[in-house]
Amino acid sequence: MNLALAPETMARWQFGVTTVYHFLFVPLTISLAAFTAGLETAWVRTGKTKYLHATRFWGKLFLINIALGVVTGIVQEFQFGMNWSDYSRFVGDVFGAPLALEALIAFFLESTFIGLWIFGWDRLPKKVHCACIWLVSIGTVLSSYFILAANSWMQHPVGYSVSPATGKARLTDLWAVLTQHTTLVQAWHTLSASFLTGGAFVVGIASFHLWKGRRTQGGGGASGPRTAVMRASLRAGLAVAAVAGLATAVSGDSLGQVMFEQQPMKMAAAEALWDTRAPAPFSVFAVGDVGEGRNDVAVEVPGILSFLAHHNLTDAVPGINDTARAQAARYGGAPADYVPSIFMTFWAFRLMIGFGMVSFVAALAGLWLTRTRRLLEPRFRTTEQEVPRLMLTGRHELGPFLTTWFWRTGILTLGFPLIADSFGWIFTEMGRQPWAVYGVLKTADAVSPTVSTASVTLSLAVFTTLYAALAVVEIRLLVRYAKAGPPMDEAPPGAGPAERSERPHTFAY
Repeated sequence: MNLALAPETMARWQFGVTTVYHFLFVPLTISLAAFTAGLETAWVRTGKTKYLHATRFWGKLFLINIALGVVTGIVQEFQFGMNWSDYSRFVGDVFGAPLALEALIAFFLESTFIGLWIFGWDRLPKKVHCACIWLVSIGTVLSSYFILAANSWMQHPVGYSVSPATGKARLTDLWAVLTQHTTLVQAWHTLSASFLTGGAFVVGIASFHLWKGRRTQGGGGASGPRTAVMRASLRAGLAVAAVAGLATAVSGDSLGQVMFEQQPMKMAAAEALWDTRAPAPFSVFAVGDVGEGRNDVAVEVPGILSFLAHHNLTDAVPGINDTARAQAARYGGAPADYVPSIFMTFWAFRLMIGFGMVSFVAALAGLWLTRTRRLLEPRFRTTEQEVPRLMLTGRHELGPFLTTWFWRTGILTLGFPLIADSFGWIFTEMGRQPWAVYGVLKTADAVSPTVSTASVTLSLAVFTTLYAALAVVEIRLLVRYAKAGPPMDEAPPGAGPAERSERPHTFAY
């Protein structure tokens, strides 16, 4: 390793580890807040206790998640001043504006009204209490939007000028930063993926409880009130995941077109497209020689990349080699300096799409299979007359087979969108390299000049160890409360003093 690059490399590793870890909490926070708000609204409108119990259950998991998310998110801001001081000096006036709005508006909504929601069950009118969780949900969405506006400015800087006197970037048009096309499309895509993540999370936990209830057949099992809560949660989770999955695919297509226009190198690297081609193929699988700038093995679908870039099957798409030479001529240096990690961008792009689409297809299949609710019955059977084509000889019980694999699939795909989210951010950030701010500031020029390799390595080790410990705490808490299920003996809000005194104390209530 080049010793001159070691501090930058370690600083990038540290920021990458902490960012990916923090982002595991972000989509769940956004989606579970809205999911909880929707369930409480259903309870307020219908008065059905199953929605009240569902609200309390998913609200607990939301609170566990947001607590860890806030803790890990604080570390991100400290790193700008510690490891990336030159970046902060150059873009602080611009980058700090959306982050300040996030703290003053979005975080204020979240922190204020989440407290009212937690402690206001027996103190606020039902509609006011429900409004509190909706304001928390709005706060999470606004928070993500402002942060994505800051990140989008790094992807495509607008609304700024560089001061001749100080050499620093100055904000000239905040509205342009907040409403540029990159921000709008990236926010749409990220929020859609967040709701796909939350939908799969709800489906996985509900599947576990319904599968367990079907086996136990007890009062809290297949026909008990707990099952009613989980049935409602399952159907809602499947609907959210299906709609969000479709929105993620559509917004991803829009974001891809924006990136083809603004960052052609990122998209060429995502397809390992070394040379400009018309029409350009979509690469299903490729193994190449980065030093030689070619693929030795490539499995391609003709014309699809042209369609993704321009919505036709004939247009040319710039390749890695031509784009690198163009950037070297414009910004100086060697063409190789402008080529990101092909391996990481290529496979991160595919893993992002693959895990996301599996979750979307699973949600569609789940909605179809549960449309008549027969699959959710304790002893679902399909007779020979109902599915004659599946009968080879005699009687065939399709029901147990379907239900077994239905629950297994729901549980298995619980974390698939989280994997897709992580690889999506890895692709987004690594595909932009070598730029910290695209076309304006290189990553090598953004790192703190006085930070040593030893100090960054030490802090990386400390953060990684600390985050591993927090991961254990997070997973144990989520598993504990998810497995316990909704407490069915909680009295509804507004119960008398005697009922409240006998109510068991549960997490965060």
